Amino acid sequence: MKERIGKSELILNPDGSIFHLHLLPEDIADVVLLVGDQDRVEMISSFFDKIEVKKQNREFRTHTGYYKGKRISVVSTGIGTDNIDIVVNELDALVNIDLNTRLPKDEHHTLNFIRIGTSGSLQEDIPVDTPVAAKVALGFDSLINFYAGREKITHDDMEQAFIEHTSWNKLLHRPYIVDSSEKLFNTIAKDMVSGITISAPGFYGPQGRKLRLETVDPNMNDKLQLFKFKDLRITNFEMECSAIYGLSKLLGHNALTICSIIANRYKKEYSSDYKVKVKELVATVLERILDL
Repeated sequence: MKERIGKSELILNPDGSIFHLHLLPEDIADVVLLVGDQDRVEMISSFFDKIEVKKQNREFRTHTGYYKGKRISVVSTGIGTDNIDIVVNELDALVNIDLNTRLPKDEHHTLNFIRIGTSGSLQEDIPVDTPVAAKVALGFDSLINFYAGREKITHDDMEQAFIEHTSWNKLLHRPYIVDSSEKLFNTIAKDMVSGITISAPGFYGPQGRKLRLETVDPNMNDKLQLFKFKDLRITNFEMECSAIYGLSKLLGHNALTICSIIANRYKKEYSSDYKVKVKELVATVLERILDL
């Protein structure tokens, strides 16, 4: 017998909407574009033929509408895997939990999460303004380690190879590695540069940036650049992908991340106008979503 989810665990607002996102089940499409910057939601929905939902709470802004007849939602997550934990769990609850009875639904509903973001390249031959798809996500955060079933969705052999290659500091969380959705990758990213995308739990020290504080391993980024596992190498740094992939696998959803490279960490270069390239990437992704 299913157990009813308590009010302290599944928190609803007075209007029945989910706590952080302020959304109702009918507000969300099966295809959900995830972006960090809330202003990017409006940029993406400007491509839509029609917008039927506009809601916001804190950094979580949602627009749902139609692009050439395809219903699509765009949701801003803010920065970091901790925010992803909120967004993905609440979006899953909207489609897979009956909010009135607080019971999981008998029939599972699959969502398609596509993150469109910005990122820094760790390879000399991946220039700024290049779209990079995360074939695999490598999480420096600890989020998925808090959930049961982690070992069923991750690559223990690749994790162990990475730990040995980097002489991973034991004071840090164990990294985890999760695949993207094969369906989404083959439909949307098959001709893009791809590889291992690292999700870091911070912008400075966790990504090897030094301002006034030293990092525990000043050679980490050099080690990352050289790591290879079979036909995969580390391509870029960002801050959300691993949690999206991990939670999506555990909850039964599809997930893909594509980032426009706005900085090359190896060459110390930065895009002159990354917003133009991000908008071009959005246009490409929207067209390819039509084939889902």
